[in-house]
Amino acid sequence: MHSEVSLGRRFAAISVDWLSSYLIASVFFSGPGTFLERTSHAGVPALLLFFSQYFLLVTLQGASAGHRIFRMRIVNFQDGARPTLLQALIRSVLMVIVITAITYDENGRGIHERLSKTKIVLTN
Repeated sequence: MHSEVSLGRRFAAISVDWLSSYLIASVFFSGPGTFLERTSHAGVPALLLFFSQYFLLVTLQGASAGHRIFRMRIVNFQDGARPTLLQALIRSVLMVIVITAITYDENGRGIHERLSKTKIVLTN
């Protein structure tokens, strides 16, 4: 089934990915102190973790953890196959630059999808 994916579902999936990266960074990389003191130091490690997990999972499985939970996957826009290594890299870099991930065209495709020549689809 390849119907259009709603913005709500996309937002929920990316929230899972960001929150899991931030949680891991807060636990392992933020140093001592209270929770608020520690979380303020977790930003850069969380960004690096997000990029790493997103890139690896999209490359190897065609979906991040959030995509899997919300039954979506990333495919090559032209032929529907799994994204190439270059497509996954471009998409991952653009996901880190948040503005490209939240800006959509009239067809509902984000800038990150257009530039990486990928699209997100629902799975069964």
